[in-house]
Amino acid sequence: MKKIIVSAALLGATCLIAKKVRKVILRKRNKGKKILFVVTSHGRLGDTGQHTGYYLSEVAHPWKILSGAGYEIDFVSPHGGTPPVDGFQLTDPINRMFWNNQKYQKKMISSMQPDDIDPFAYEAIFFAGGHGAMWDFPPHTQLAHITRQIYETGGVVAAVCHGPAGLVNVRLSDGTFLISGKKVTGFTNEEEATMKREEIVPFLLEDRLKEHGGRFEKSAPMMPHVVVDGRLITGQNPASALKVGKKIRKAL
Repeated sequence: MKKIIVSAALLGATCLIAKKVRKVILRKRNKGKKILFVVTSHGRLGDTGQHTGYYLSEVAHPWKILSGAGYEIDFVSPHGGTPPVDGFQLTDPINRMFWNNQKYQKKMISSMQPDDIDPFAYEAIFFAGGHGAMWDFPPHTQLAHITRQIYETGGVVAAVCHGPAGLVNVRLSDGTFLISGKKVTGFTNEEEATMKREEIVPFLLEDRLKEHGGRFEKSAPMMPHVVVDGRLITGQNPASALKVGKKIRKAL
């Protein structure tokens, strides 16, 4: 009887190891120097009649760091196609560089749908912010699945500003939230109140990250602040986007 129990336990452990090895092999076989940027498809700021979307500098600044390091950037959005843009400030030279890059503008205006994505092709996934992310990132189960697969096969997961809205509902294979017990940051309650949008967004990001087990850290409103916890990298606000890009590069 003891031999049977030991054999069953050994078989289970062997299967688990084989599964992990298979994932690693698959990732090594398929991965290249590619990073997946996630941008929102949501362009309406609640019922205000105001426009929103992804925040330009939160894409452009990490893009500059990571493309400059030799990484190919792909774009995905919940609905695919041309995503709405906010924070359109071309006086920022990095924003202007990105916006005038024909290759990446073509990629952005034809962003992929989640169905198009092979998670094993990417070293990292990065969720850009912009208020639109608060509406269409959290309920998107397929984006959560892609994120889990990238993370559990050794990839980096990152987000900035409202981008961590894409992480609040991501669960790992064991059922726990990805952010549970990990240091994390994002757009704070104070920052939302400063913009007078705390009653407009569907939830407060800081509160939701805490509710799902995140160990929330922050600096003064609108000051750069980036938190790294292993392969999870988050930035507090638009001013943190460039440093998030640098931290992703370092982690890779």
